[in-house]
Amino acid sequence: MSEILQINNLKKYFPVAGGTLHAVDDVSFTMNYGETLGVVGESGCGKSTLGKTILRLTNPTAGQIIFEGEDITFIDNKQFTALRPKMQMIFQDPLSSLNPRMSVSQQIAEPLRIYKVYQNKEDMEKRVLELMDTVGLARRYADTYPHELDGGRRQRIGVARALALNPKLIVCDEPVSALDVLIQAQILNLLQDLQKEHGLSYMFITHDLSVVKHISDNICVMYLGQIIEQCETKELFENTLHPYAKALLSAIPVPSLKHRREKILLKGELASPINPKNACRFAPRCLYAKEDCFESTPELVDVGGNHMVACHYVKEINGL
Repeated sequence: MSEILQINNLKKYFPVAGGTLHAVDDVSFTMNYGETLGVVGESGCGKSTLGKTILRLTNPTAGQIIFEGEDITFIDNKQFTALRPKMQMIFQDPLSSLNPRMSVSQQIAEPLRIYKVYQNKEDMEKRVLELMDTVGLARRYADTYPHELDGGRRQRIGVARALALNPKLIVCDEPVSALDVLIQAQILNLLQDLQKEHGLSYMFITHDLSVVKHISDNICVMYLGQIIEQCETKELFENTLHPYAKALLSAIPVPSLKHRREKILLKGELASPINPKNACRFAPRCLYAKEDCFESTPELVDVGGNHMVACHYVKEINGL
């Protein structure tokens, strides 16, 4: 079996004033062992909620989550507790995700202690130091606290803690967005090295297409809770098909005075994710929208080469 994760028509709705917020709406995809799947989109598109729902940090409304061939969508908390070591998460803000009253070594040791991996203190301390070495965190920081460290070292604690129980899948929720460019590169290279060494699978959530191009094998582009384009990373950057994905890519800065990319400016109002209508959610901002775009929701279909797009007029727009 090559697939580690299969998501079928996953939904996560929240009751809010005025109706129901469709944070994740009918999302489907698969991930293979050792693969990095990038999930991109603007803030509020539901990508972080998708990651948390897959890890059951919030319970799904409907759909199916299959992990290593087992349907884990609605298993009880006791069953999922036993499964938790295989599925971990690296959070966006390294400071808020750490306990300010616990030292570095205590933070990393916490999952080992909860799951009673070691019977004696010496073995646990040895494992903690090994994890610090693995993520490039000097041992002299073992007794320091999060507020005494910079953002890069804090995030290394988060990576070490995620690795502690030898997981197979790690959801990386914008793990470098709060870091400066140099530290971003260090953390990304660390994640790639760890993936090669341990055979890890990553779901990498970000709004930065430059980052996702560097680390991902495949990409899902999300818009207001739905996947609107999905394909291999190289294919997306060479042959972008959805109008929204085209606009996203046009915003990437090009470090050249000779070759400038023409930016696509999106106008119009965002569609509401609360009680959404049966329509294309990007239609109010789309340059190519027609009448039927406001009357029916486009399905995510393969337009060739396993390139999936949700757009009524994708072939007409791109001359396919």
